[in-house]
Amino acid sequence: MKIAGIKTFCFRDEPGAGRKYFIVKVETDAGISGLGEVGIGNWGGAIDQAVKHLGDILIGEDPFAIERHWQRMFRAGFFPADRVYGCAISAIDIALWDIKGKALDLPVYRLLGGPVRDKVVCYPHAQGRNIDELVANCRAHVADGWKFLRWHLPTRDETEDNVLDPTQVVGEAVQNMAAVREAVGEAPQLCLDVHTRLDTAHTVDLCRRLEPYHPFFIEDPLRSENPASYRTLARHASVPIAAGEQWTSKWAFREVVEEELISYARIDLCIVGGLTEALKIAHWCETHYIDIVPHNPLGPVSAAAGVALCMATTNVGVQEMPRAPGTFATDLFPQQILWEDGYARCRDVPGLGVELDEALAESQPAPLNGWPPQLRRPDGAFTNW
Repeated sequence: MKIAGIKTFCFRDEPGAGRKYFIVKVETDAGISGLGEVGIGNWGGAIDQAVKHLGDILIGEDPFAIERHWQRMFRAGFFPADRVYGCAISAIDIALWDIKGKALDLPVYRLLGGPVRDKVVCYPHAQGRNIDELVANCRAHVADGWKFLRWHLPTRDETEDNVLDPTQVVGEAVQNMAAVREAVGEAPQLCLDVHTRLDTAHTVDLCRRLEPYHPFFIEDPLRSENPASYRTLARHASVPIAAGEQWTSKWAFREVVEEELISYARIDLCIVGGLTEALKIAHWCETHYIDIVPHNPLGPVSAAAGVALCMATTNVGVQEMPRAPGTFATDLFPQQILWEDGYARCRDVPGLGVELDEALAESQPAPLNGWPPQLRRPDGAFTNW
């Protein structure tokens, strides 16, 4: 069996609107194909070209030689892969694991070492434009069976005027956490995503003020360019810290893992280098008693890959799952992983257990490139989205 071709699909879940997906399909001459997903949708044009470029060294090769292909894709250009190529490598790598599972008639999680758990606890994307809406949304999720709750800083993805005042936002975040904790009780685990929007001083203040509410973790409290800054945060913050969704490979995780500067590793399988690299990072984290919390803001393929990793990995905190599998985009992805009462699990079918309706996807195209909303400080300075 040889790799015969690589295709890309960029589409929305509604014609001209809705959520965007960027899926990569790797085909073989045996008629077996696999699916992967791209982690940075707004960089689609560059990533699409990277996928085509990587195809030059993959077409005609054995799809089972996954580690060899990973090394070549990451290193063959002499310069190590960046985030653009990291996303392309990730999608191709996940698709190769999907092919291997189908060819061997085994679910991917069984190829990764087999199950260490029966199901994977997940957290949703709770949201609200104000504190009342956030509390109501959290209550609804708990009623639906979710055991974890997570929301952004502030309570919505962007403020009405796109201005984020760090001092004001820290106060709002504390009020929101207090209100949610009072509303849902002590049982649900609470997580707050700072989304790299604060500097160290404001993050330290936030973490200290959130201590009474026992958050499960504070996510991405600092920008990701300099992992060494987590040394400062670790000295001053006593709440658990989760980080890593923007890091591209095991090397970016090295410092925070070896120095135990984080409690949870936010590995994004669709950016970090696919299942091959994520498995290495997860096992490395195990030696430092750091649990993984796979980043998954995307679609059914990303979700299936993350849950497969968690099914076969001992050190798991929780899996991000924006919406319950099987409740969205079921026309585009008629087969998805399984969901019940706050837990996801893989289907016992060959591969990842996800199917794509290619014709429908091609009929609902999305632009490859885009920009997220832009936030600024009160003085007009740029800040992270």
